[in-house]
Amino acid sequence: MARRDEIECWLTDMDGVLVHENHALPGAAELLAQWTDTHTPFLVLTNNSIFTPRDLSARLRDSGLIVPEERIWTSALATADFLKSQGPGGSAFVIGEAGLTTALHEAGFILTDTKPDYVVVGETRSYSFEAITKAIRLILGGARFIATNPDATGPSADGPLPATGAVAALITKATNMEPYVVGKPNPMMFRSAMNKIGAHSENTGMIGDRMDTDIVAGIEAGLHTVLVMTGISDQAEINRYPFRPGEVLAGVHELVSTTPIETDAL
Repeated sequence: MARRDEIECWLTDMDGVLVHENHALPGAAELLAQWTDTHTPFLVLTNNSIFTPRDLSARLRDSGLIVPEERIWTSALATADFLKSQGPGGSAFVIGEAGLTTALHEAGFILTDTKPDYVVVGETRSYSFEAITKAIRLILGGARFIATNPDATGPSADGPLPATGAVAALITKATNMEPYVVGKPNPMMFRSAMNKIGAHSENTGMIGDRMDTDIVAGIEAGLHTVLVMTGISDQAEINRYPFRPGEVLAGVHELVSTTPIETDAL
């Protein structure tokens, strides 16, 4: 596992690291600008599969953060990338939003409810009993079961909402079939992200705010891990786990260099 001064590429979580409730966290804009100015390869990761990278880029811009859509890697993109490697040109029945359906379309998949190769469950704000019933019957009929991420709940202004993991658990109970989960904490998501930017584990760092997803997956992928305390973790949370991040920082502002960036002479 590399030291921070050996890191040449970065992966970073989004919520709790760069933004909190649609507001940029201290140092986030400066760190992103630093990576851009120094041509440091990076990707912003999220387990949320609702939005396309273009949507997320626009939402981040509204928060004051400039992240081009090609620098965003979602669990939907990771799932589409995984399925393309498993069964190119396959078919899928999808419970999810535009982020997931667009990613699968662009990966060459046919979306259908007739004898699909896969049932893919992602995040949505409109789970329907009819769609869940269809998914159960298709899985019992032989379709392979995939989930974009294991998150049981998601945030909202009014409190927690049931998310992908909760609906996948319902389907598992009805079918006795566990899904293959592509998103964090599966290190598969990090490996696909590194492939996208041509990075290697020996010189890549991962910044996250969750021990049970970001940090454990980063460790399992062989990355230098940085836990920031601007999300859900505190010292008591860290102490719950038998593993430790490479670094614990107050926030991403501690990663911003105070040395002036040298630019090529004109």
